[in-house]
Amino acid sequence: MTPSVNGRPFFCSWSGGKDSCLALYHALQQGGVPKPLFAMMAEGGQLSRSHGLPRSLLDEQSRQLRIPITFRSASWDEYEATFLEALHEFKADGVETGVFGDIDVDSNREWVERVCRQSGIAPFHPLWKRPRRALLEEFIDLGFKATIVAVNSAKLDTRFLGRTIERETVGDMEQAGIDPSGELGEYHTVVTPGPMFSSEIVLKIKGQKTHDGYSFLEMSG
Repeated sequence: MTPSVNGRPFFCSWSGGKDSCLALYHALQQGGVPKPLFAMMAEGGQLSRSHGLPRSLLDEQSRQLRIPITFRSASWDEYEATFLEALHEFKADGVETGVFGDIDVDSNREWVERVCRQSGIAPFHPLWKRPRRALLEEFIDLGFKATIVAVNSAKLDTRFLGRTIERETVGDMEQAGIDPSGELGEYHTVVTPGPMFSSEIVLKIKGQKTHDGYSFLEMSG
């Protein structure tokens, strides 16, 4: 059973993309009390670990959401230890719940539950086992806008970079042979406006780059 978040302070594991954003939305709708967004960054602390988003863009999301953000930087080898250290600090500050945007990949949830158990944090998965397509449609219908900022080069063409998640894009991704939810890392997004944002964030795109099998939009601060 997913625990209730009503009235509880929580941190939100934050990628800046559509699933963490929708999870945050549901936690707020269910009466949770937002404390920090929590973003894991690559070594050097300037780009997010998976999505390649500049720290300045995540800071702007935090400002528009009116929720503070906490950053930690780590290599993949150090990722778990660094993540766990932050969770212990949240728990010491009175935050006992963590909100996560996982949908249905069991190994992802198992990892979350393991690190949360070690820190005494209760994990909250508001999207868990909901139909992938229904989540996409809900995200679109709520008025969120997510831009594709990274694609797995083996699974999706770079022509999808910069496109907005909308019904036409969903159909095109299905025609390309991938599940349009992107739950298996086929692509990553950044959310710029939506019902929780005070105003829309304008992306400053400089070009494209390739790294570790992914193509990314390169953005300035």
